[in-house]
Amino acid sequence: MMKVMKFGGTSVGKPERMHEVAKLITRNLDNKIVVLSALSGTTNSLVEISNFLAHGNREGAKNTIEKLHQHYKAFIQALVQKEENRKNANLIIDEHFEFLHIILRISFSEALNKDILAQGELMSTKLFCVYLTEIGVDHELLPALEFMSIDANEEPQLGAIRIKLNDLIRKHADKKILVTQGYICRNVRGEVDNLKRGGSDYTASLIAAACNASVCEIWTDIDGMHNNDPRIVNKTVAIEQLSFDEAAELAYFGAKILHPTCIWPAQQENVPVKLLNTMQPDAPGTVITKEAGSVGVKAVAAKDGIIAIKIKSSRMLLAYGFLRKIFEVFEKYKTSIDMITTSEVAVSVTIDSDLFLDDIVRELEPFGTVDVDKGQTIVSIVGNEIAQTDHVLQKLFDALNEVPVTMVSYGGSAHNISLLVPQDYKTKTLQLLNAGLFGL
Repeated sequence: MMKVMKFGGTSVGKPERMHEVAKLITRNLDNKIVVLSALSGTTNSLVEISNFLAHGNREGAKNTIEKLHQHYKAFIQALVQKEENRKNANLIIDEHFEFLHIILRISFSEALNKDILAQGELMSTKLFCVYLTEIGVDHELLPALEFMSIDANEEPQLGAIRIKLNDLIRKHADKKILVTQGYICRNVRGEVDNLKRGGSDYTASLIAAACNASVCEIWTDIDGMHNNDPRIVNKTVAIEQLSFDEAAELAYFGAKILHPTCIWPAQQENVPVKLLNTMQPDAPGTVITKEAGSVGVKAVAAKDGIIAIKIKSSRMLLAYGFLRKIFEVFEKYKTSIDMITTSEVAVSVTIDSDLFLDDIVRELEPFGTVDVDKGQTIVSIVGNEIAQTDHVLQKLFDALNEVPVTMVSYGGSAHNISLLVPQDYKTKTLQLLNAGLFGL
């Protein structure tokens, strides 16, 4: 059976971290596909280069390219010691930076932007392979652009990915370790593109589903999914086990360690996902499987940048087809709704993007009075069969008697109770829930 191991930008961001990754993937004799992100900071620099070019600032782009090139040269010096390997590594990055210098002389386009953004993963995987060669680890680089693809709706073509990937695996059946790029793919026109939401985690999950892997390991700098946001709350603990549904709810409602899109492919093929820490490789982390492992509240997550929209209309609310007409407005502008509550005279919904807000409000106004509240946060309490958990609502609202809760979503999911609070109350809400629900 094949194991998939994905390492994020911080896990490969320094030469010594890349050395540690090599140790981790050679700890046992399992067949592995290793998925790497770009070195930490690289994608931000590439986005900056693209933005400079999009605004015609070629000097700014050139300076950023040269600064990034120097960073990679220094990285190589610490990554490999043999002169031959340093020479090969420098030839690799020189080729990529030559491309970045060439684009300074051509017209900017969205297709070119995607090519620029792909450079980070292309370089990190090639440099990692140079290091594996130096330490004598037999391996093969599988270019993601040869098997990872998206359709006209920018959705992964799992069937095509499965066929192409398994052909490549069979072709290199003598190799225990296969290395590939996260994030990048080809679109329906055959151009270089990317998976956007979820990036390299999404790649790892798709690969795991495509080859029916025994496990999909996501290695980051955190020891698993925590019961609360460790950046905000002092005392948090890693969750031992989550179901796919629970993990998807947490990821969707703000848990940064995993993107919600990454759950779906593994869930389709029932491939366990493990969230592990490269800094503490022996920590148990979090395992995500079909089974939840236990019932009750497991974690709290928060999603910022929420906009609440209230449509008040005593005349039309109970009329046949009223809700359908409201939802059609959001559908027209491809804007998803996170929460919804209704009363006899009003409908309140939340959205997480203001891209088409003015258009949406304009089209809702014929239905009644429209009020918009920006700067809101959704706080979600997630667990297995949470609605059946004894006294959960009592504990929840006892903990939050100092917080102005403006919306509650309960009963729509067996795994989730969601609250809407002003963003200024986010930190206080998470801290109070940590004490009230977990006793921490």
